[in-house]
Amino acid sequence: MAFVTTPRLPAPDSAAALRDDLLAADFTADGCLDLLGAVGYAALSRAETVPALRATRGGSPLETLVRLFLLQCPVPYGRARVALPGLERYTADGWLVRDGDEVRAAADVRPYAGDGGEDWWIVSDLGCAVGGAGGIGGTPGGTGVDRADLVLGVGGASTTLAGLTVRDPVGSALDLGTGSGVQALHASRHATRVTATDVNPRALHFARLTLALSGARTPDLRRGSLFEPVGDERYDLVVSNPPFVISPAGRFTYRDGGMGGDDLCRTLVEQAADHLTEGGWCQLLANWQHIEGQDWRERLAQWVPRGCDAWIVQREVQDVAQYAELWLRDGGDHRDDPAAYAARYDTWLDDFERAKVGAVGFGWITLRRTGSDRPAVTAEEWPHPVEQPLGPHIAGWFARQDFLRRHDDADLLDARFTLAPDVAQEQVGVPGAEDPEHVVLRSGRGMRRATEVDTVGAGFAGVCDGTLPAGRIVDAIAQLLGEDPVVLRDRTPAAIRTLVEQGFLEPVTP
Repeated sequence: MAFVTTPRLPAPDSAAALRDDLLAADFTADGCLDLLGAVGYAALSRAETVPALRATRGGSPLETLVRLFLLQCPVPYGRARVALPGLERYTADGWLVRDGDEVRAAADVRPYAGDGGEDWWIVSDLGCAVGGAGGIGGTPGGTGVDRADLVLGVGGASTTLAGLTVRDPVGSALDLGTGSGVQALHASRHATRVTATDVNPRALHFARLTLALSGARTPDLRRGSLFEPVGDERYDLVVSNPPFVISPAGRFTYRDGGMGGDDLCRTLVEQAADHLTEGGWCQLLANWQHIEGQDWRERLAQWVPRGCDAWIVQREVQDVAQYAELWLRDGGDHRDDPAAYAARYDTWLDDFERAKVGAVGFGWITLRRTGSDRPAVTAEEWPHPVEQPLGPHIAGWFARQDFLRRHDDADLLDARFTLAPDVAQEQVGVPGAEDPEHVVLRSGRGMRRATEVDTVGAGFAGVCDGTLPAGRIVDAIAQLLGEDPVVLRDRTPAAIRTLVEQGFLEPVTP
């Protein structure tokens, strides 16, 4: 049996001093963008290093740190000493390794911009900040770490979830499956108490390093799976970027949940209500199976626990072959061993065939515990671009569900509304025609939706400025169009509900 020697992880004791040295060299998200340019910076996110290597041929401290931490190239000891005055301490604490006349990084330290423009850094395994287990420059061989236990840094999924999260001030937050601590770091800005969990003890250590280096208070770190580490505790906010990959074997802790099919995501959703305070949020990224003979929307709606409103958004769908290829490439299988790649590919397709899975959906799920016996549960497909950060708009969607639940048709006609910002009206028709064939309202904010309305709907939305009750506006439109106001009052509330739910109209709080 071959044994892997796990290297010593950096110690957080010198994190504050290292942060000062990084700031002095402008090793920040803005500083690196200025140095590398948009092209070089974007290339790094695709695991391409040549543009960044070309941009760091000089000897400035910032160029040295980019080569050391982002490109993970050895640098001369003298240059490292100029860039990092505390070099000896950082070497002793395991952040760096001296190799003769050169110094190399022992961990990936990546600048990251905080919600309020703060300078943060995400600490992870070498080669795992972007591009999955393959990372920059290929498989992170030479790290001495079993690939199953690698801890990834910030990536597209991390930033997507961070942008989706509702950032209201809360008393308590739980980052379930914290990894390198990205979500816990964000939560530290608006939660009084943060708990972070992970099954991988190395991930908990990296999360501690991330928060220490970023100057945030250390969360309550607990080891374990799903909600097991927190017992019966409840939180105002639960966020999770879980190991959601639907795979035939749990090869990599960071991505494979070890449960069959999409059971991990289902279990997380089903158990969430038991760990939320009243009004509390649960927000997560997920993958789900499209099973033959079942509508995916109905299937996921059944996951939602009682007493919770839910908004489920499918952003992308891949057929089973595309899905298997994506995650086999993520693990480097296409490079390492073509025969093993084909065998794993075949096993993956066998698994999907047995379960009658034809495709896999990617998206996000937001729950809010309301205790209502009339929960609002919406599952929809939305592959179109959205505004980021989307968190404020998600909060608005749930607030509007509360409003609509409290207001019957008569109440809606008594309420006042304003047209949401950045809503435009488009008219489509034959040139020269007296009336348009279609009238469309299009929003430039949030989900950036578009909806077709009739003449009444367009007229109603156009005059909503919060001064008149909806019923008064309907009566005026009826008089203008020569229609029976009673009939118009009967049929208009349904249209109002649609416009409110989709965010075109905002209720005015008395």
